[in-house]
Amino acid sequence: MSISDSAGTLASDDVAVNPPVDPYPLFGNGRPTILQVIPTLVTGGAERGCIDIAAAVQRAGGTAIVVSAGGPMSRELERYGARHITLPVQSKNPFTMRRNAARLAAIIREYRVDLIHARSRAPAWSAMWAARRTGIPFVTTFHAPYNFKSRLKRWYNSVMAQGDRIIAVSGFVYDHVAQNYGVGPDRLRLIHRGVDVDIMSPEKVTQARMAQLIQQWRLPEDQRIVLLPGRLTRWKGQTLLIDAIARLGRSDVRAVLVGDDQGRTEYRQELEEQIRRLNLGGHVTIAGHCNDMAAAYMLSDVVVSASTEPEAFGRIIAEAQAMGRPVIVTNLGAVKETVIDGTTGLVVPPNDPEAMAKAIRAALDLDPLQRQAVGMDGMRHVRENFTKAGMCHATLSVYAELLGK
Repeated sequence: MSISDSAGTLASDDVAVNPPVDPYPLFGNGRPTILQVIPTLVTGGAERGCIDIAAAVQRAGGTAIVVSAGGPMSRELERYGARHITLPVQSKNPFTMRRNAARLAAIIREYRVDLIHARSRAPAWSAMWAARRTGIPFVTTFHAPYNFKSRLKRWYNSVMAQGDRIIAVSGFVYDHVAQNYGVGPDRLRLIHRGVDVDIMSPEKVTQARMAQLIQQWRLPEDQRIVLLPGRLTRWKGQTLLIDAIARLGRSDVRAVLVGDDQGRTEYRQELEEQIRRLNLGGHVTIAGHCNDMAAAYMLSDVVVSASTEPEAFGRIIAEAQAMGRPVIVTNLGAVKETVIDGTTGLVVPPNDPEAMAKAIRAALDLDPLQRQAVGMDGMRHVRENFTKAGMCHATLSVYAELLGK
């Protein structure tokens, strides 16, 4: 197990390998109104993508509307000139979903909406019914490969495959949709989720921002940082990383678990008990929510995704590479797309703390030139394949295709 040992420096000129893509192509002479529907705007990758696309629509000369049950992220829409309308579209109650369809149809008529884009199953049913009533194009995004263990669940999921265009956030999800729902390339589009490389850029992070996190998390100066970002939920693999840190047996290493428990207090208590039982009080920090992930990545020596279930894309790992950090990921989901094994990071078997410990040791033992090479390769990989600009350009192109612009 090794990471590339070629030398290099983290210079922006080295990683800006492609000419910049205009993320906001104009819709010809039209100024379409695009309505996105998502359950809530609290936190998450789907929510971030929704806001990014709303901003892109506005900048392209269109009008962006988002319908959700609300949340703190809705305030960002105002900054871009987009409109937010609150409806209980997070509800799975069939009667509420039907009422939401009628309300969405009324919104479509009132605001002269040209296209509706649904990002989750319950609101997708309402959006599809509203689109059919009003005769406008219907787009969906598969943000995950939804599981189904019964005919009823498969039918419930199938609404996401009913779009005039269906967007998959990774090749892994694309294959899932094609194989399980029989959708062909005439309607199915692969658009990877995107990293904002203007924010996730090493040179943008100041020492003051990093110092603030060091103080907040009470990190000692003599320990190497292994960062695991992700909400505190079992499948994100926090218990596996803690076990790996115990097996690593190094006094100069500290794992930092960054993410909100979102009310999962029992799981947090379980993690705290595991830390006590393994006598890792000085080697594992449960940091909670972080508002400055760019600075958190810069503090780290290696960033880990220890997921025990497939990641539909893996935004955290893409962001870490954009920040020039070596990454370690479990071999599930879209990993083969987001990580170049042995070059930008290491891929290990899932649910294997011993393999994780060995990978952490290998990443921490890189010499400075090797670390620079890994960082440069990771930044190049993200800027070639996973930028917000590229995601916005491709999504607006799908809209334009359906609108004939």
